[in-house]
Amino acid sequence: MTIERMETKARMSRIVKHNGVIYLCGQVCADATQGITEQTQTMLDKVDVLLAQAGSSREHILSATIYIKTMQDFAAMNDVWDNWVPQGFAPARACVMASMARETLLVEISIVAAQK
Repeated sequence: MTIERMETKARMSRIVKHNGVIYLCGQVCADATQGITEQTQTMLDKVDVLLAQAGSSREHILSATIYIKTMQDFAAMNDVWDNWVPQGFAPARACVMASMARETLLVEISIVAAQK
């Protein structure tokens, strides 16, 4: 069984594929000066790009773990999430409040998906 690592650096790979399962490293927003809505949307835009690169899509997400800086942003983050996830394809999901690697980051996501 082979393990394929894509965009590997010293600390991590952006994508790891094994036995038809795709693991994405944690994704954050494109611009951490923005609010939770914009941070969530641009974070999910990055997920779309990586899933396509790995041969998958939103409909194939198995699980998502969302890390949010404050639960005060939970409803706004969920508004973006609910519009992004295709109806009928909601993955298993956990959302936890967490300290972020940078003070301005409000949300981060980790994804596991099946290949198409």
